[in-house]
Amino acid sequence: MSDPGKGSSASAAAPAPGSDTYKGWLFKWTNYLKGYQRRWFVLSNGLLSYYRSVDLCFIRICAQGTDRTQAEMAHTCRGTINLATAHIDTEDACNIVLSSGGRTYHLKASTEVERQRWVTALELAKAKAIRMMNDQSDDSGDEEPTSQSDRSELQGTLKILVSKLDDLSTCNDLIAKHGAALQRSLSELEGLKVPVEGGEKIKAVNERATLFRITSNAMINACRDFLDLAETHSRRWQRALQYEREQRTHLEETIEQLAKQHNSLERAWREAPTLVSTTPSAPTANKGGSERLRKEEASDEDGDTEYFDAMEDSPAFITVTATENTQHRRSQSNLSGASGGQPNDWNQDDNMSPGHNDVSGKQLQPCRQRRTRVPDKPNYSLNLWSIMKNCIGKELSKIPMPVNFNEPLSMLQRLSEDLEYHELLDKAARCDSSLEQMCLVAAFSVSSYSTTIHRTAKPFNPLLGETYELDRREEFGYRSLCEQVSHHPPAAAHHVISQRGWTLWQEITIASKFRGKYLSIMPLGAIHLHFHSSGNHYVWRKVTSTVHNIIVGKLWIDQSGDIEIVNQRTKETCQLKFSPYSYFSRDVPRKVTGVVADSGGQAHYVLSGTWDDKIESAKILQSSRGGSGSEGKQKTVYQTLAPKLLWKKYPLPENAENMYFFSALALTLNEQEDAVGVTDSRLRPDQRLMEDGRWDEANSEKQRLEEKQRAVRRRREADASDALDEECEYDSGKEYEGYQPLWFHQRRDSVTGETNFVYKGGYWEAKERQDWSMCSNIF
Repeated sequence: MSDPGKGSSASAAAPAPGSDTYKGWLFKWTNYLKGYQRRWFVLSNGLLSYYRSVDLCFIRICAQGTDRTQAEMAHTCRGTINLATAHIDTEDACNIVLSSGGRTYHLKASTEVERQRWVTALELAKAKAIRMMNDQSDDSGDEEPTSQSDRSELQGTLKILVSKLDDLSTCNDLIAKHGAALQRSLSELEGLKVPVEGGEKIKAVNERATLFRITSNAMINACRDFLDLAETHSRRWQRALQYEREQRTHLEETIEQLAKQHNSLERAWREAPTLVSTTPSAPTANKGGSERLRKEEASDEDGDTEYFDAMEDSPAFITVTATENTQHRRSQSNLSGASGGQPNDWNQDDNMSPGHNDVSGKQLQPCRQRRTRVPDKPNYSLNLWSIMKNCIGKELSKIPMPVNFNEPLSMLQRLSEDLEYHELLDKAARCDSSLEQMCLVAAFSVSSYSTTIHRTAKPFNPLLGETYELDRREEFGYRSLCEQVSHHPPAAAHHVISQRGWTLWQEITIASKFRGKYLSIMPLGAIHLHFHSSGNHYVWRKVTSTVHNIIVGKLWIDQSGDIEIVNQRTKETCQLKFSPYSYFSRDVPRKVTGVVADSGGQAHYVLSGTWDDKIESAKILQSSRGGSGSEGKQKTVYQTLAPKLLWKKYPLPENAENMYFFSALALTLNEQEDAVGVTDSRLRPDQRLMEDGRWDEANSEKQRLEEKQRAVRRRREADASDALDEECEYDSGKEYEGYQPLWFHQRRDSVTGETNFVYKGGYWEAKERQDWSMCSNIF
């Protein structure tokens, strides 16, 4: 990328006295191949337009002001930014960032002084554009309607109103004149000697005439007030109407721009294989690459190609797939770049190149036939807002919810669903390379979100002391146990041990907030994974889940945030980024990217995919510094081998849309099993009633269980208070322990330093003895 401060002047033309126009050279970011390019910018009437160097001749011609050259100038304009709706920001001494309509423009001046001149001019132009748009001159009466047709229409309306008011005034005068004459005549009649009955009638007619005159005066006063009001507010109404018209025009232009971008994306996607094949294959081709870049510099932005500006949430690196010839040359010359000089540690046909998920465990004949469906979800309607309007800002676990918003699984069972793709860990346990093992662990961490894409229903909050076991030792070699160890805040401990060489444990506390339009769910706590043979110990945390359109629209779920997976033994890391969905983003929805690096920070693998479909990994051959990103930082360009599929989501079972969108594993989680603990989630009555479609009974049972749990908690708090009083009275020094989980106890983790619940043993032994006497009656 060329330095924008060298080789050309970027000074702006000083504006003429009293002129609102500002012109000059600036450098605009175009794309990662060309970087910053010199452009001629014109600021006028609240609009910032820019032109290519080759278009400058049209700008000079346009100074003549002819209609023909004005049309040519409009034709050669490369883009226009409306400052009234733009956000102006500065990054460093010379950079200017403009954000408007979902697009970001990165500009650069040659000096800090020049940058400040442009920022001042842009701010003044923006303020003026906003003043023109806003309604801040209601009482001035100096501004006229924006067009001759609007002015004529307003004047015509006022003339009609004045004419009608004159007619009403004339009628009022006549009414007052004739009314007065009528009253005089009636008064004279009253003075005459007439029968008593006739006099009373004349008096009644006189009173009615007086009321008529008063009413006519009130009518004419009301009409005069209406005219005054119309004259006062007509200009403000006209400006409001004009603003709405401009907004509609701007919206139409935005939609048209989005349609063009969509077409350009489709064209770029169709041309992608050609672009990849023309990528320079080796650093030795610098001469050819420089010649190609010079050609691109000469061609600049042609009329058939549209380059998009950098997005704020774009990844911090770029990947380029190497061709087969490049791979061969690098294998022969041992040019591995960032891979540490070991190009052959990528096994093309071994663990890291599956065509689908490893199903070696699933090929074993299961000991029992698991169920493949649950009763269809009933179609019961419910007014969501009547419940949600009083819950804004509260913890989700403290909101009393009917089962209409639930799915017939508990949070403990949802936690066990993380093992849907346990075969990734089985395969990772067989890896000799810790870096390849890290790739599989990263794919496993992403796979746990694949079941959430359609699962907008809320799982049941577990009762304190509730457990859930998932014993798949004979089928897949692992045993899983969850227990609700705390109720406020809600926390669950999970422990899994596999005969195939790994152990996983975690304590998850769910923090959630309802914000009116969306619901944020923040899982707190670390996940630990230990491989028995190698001793590798991995630690990571979950990202934030967001449920959108809580009140209006179709519910949808998004995952966003960063995951850092650390191998505590080797200090190797994997950085995963879950990109949040954006309407204006050009990336695929639900995108996940990541880089696996060794203890020295050297990148070895690039991960890419989506959290609802698949994850691929590509081995890095070479890395280099590329163009600047949206924050002015250089992005790394990774040249990689062809990507290998690590994980692919299993298709949902048939009729899943009517079965809460459960996966094959989820369909079996609440299946009745013998010999489970008496606190197991399968035995929870309200959850079982809901699964059977008896929702009214389930709601009643849910209220009973919650009230029973509250009574137990009040009793426990009373015991704690009594123990405290006894301690103070007798100074016994004995503290009240409070509630203690049955199968987990708190220990300080030697890796993270945090105190969390870990499995202390005894559950599976109690199951073999069928001795559950130590368990509480929570149901």
